[in-house]
Amino acid sequence: MTPATAAAALAWLAEMGADEIIGDTPVNRMVAAPAPAAAIVTAARPFAAAVQAARKGEAPADLASCSTLAEIEAALSAFDACPLKKTATNLCYADGNPYARVMLVGEAPGRDEDIQGKPFVGRSGQLLDRMLAAIGLDRKADDRDSAVFITNTIFWRPPGNRTPTEAETAMCLPFLLRTIEIQKPDVIVCLGATPAHRLTGRSDGILKLRGKWTEATVSGRKIPLLPTLHPAYLLRQPAQKRLAWRDLLSLRQALDAH
Repeated sequence: MTPATAAAALAWLAEMGADEIIGDTPVNRMVAAPAPAAAIVTAARPFAAAVQAARKGEAPADLASCSTLAEIEAALSAFDACPLKKTATNLCYADGNPYARVMLVGEAPGRDEDIQGKPFVGRSGQLLDRMLAAIGLDRKADDRDSAVFITNTIFWRPPGNRTPTEAETAMCLPFLLRTIEIQKPDVIVCLGATPAHRLTGRSDGILKLRGKWTEATVSGRKIPLLPTLHPAYLLRQPAQKRLAWRDLLSLRQALDAH
């Protein structure tokens, strides 16, 4: 096998979500395993410490010093504790106008987002752009009132588009919260249940949460927050677009009122 063929095979396996190596011979799991080597234990400590810190809501030491969105992106690029970074192609942090009144928060990058390094650029992103255009919003707009800023709860694609784990989500949350602090949106729109759960503390299903205005409290600042359906869900369930349209009209009304 040539290096190019091997690389193509590995890329295909990663795309299919294969993240484990299978040996040539079976292993008897009923036999007690030997104690791990010191080097393995040492290598595992940074990840374990990062998980523990994330669960306590502690941000990486250098995150508090970030004063711009570009610095947060640089901090994410240097953040190696999240295991998703090792399987992803690109960091997928944000897109749109950083001065926009509206911040959209999704869940995690998909295949197209992983390739391009931007959130919502695949089929769901194209649908999202059409939805926003219907109420006069555009991620490419220069005008703050017509623009949106888009980011995610998770910044690297989970293998095979699987659901992010609790630890993975917790690791990325400090970056999202710092992004909100710096971007200072007037309104946050959560696309799907994951960002709504993380920013409101609620655990209801998205069909129960959607369309109901609530608040996210970030560094003492209360920000109006509207949960709605994720565009990927709407592609699978087109009949639910009527609910998303109601949410968009509610968003437009809120923006016009302030």
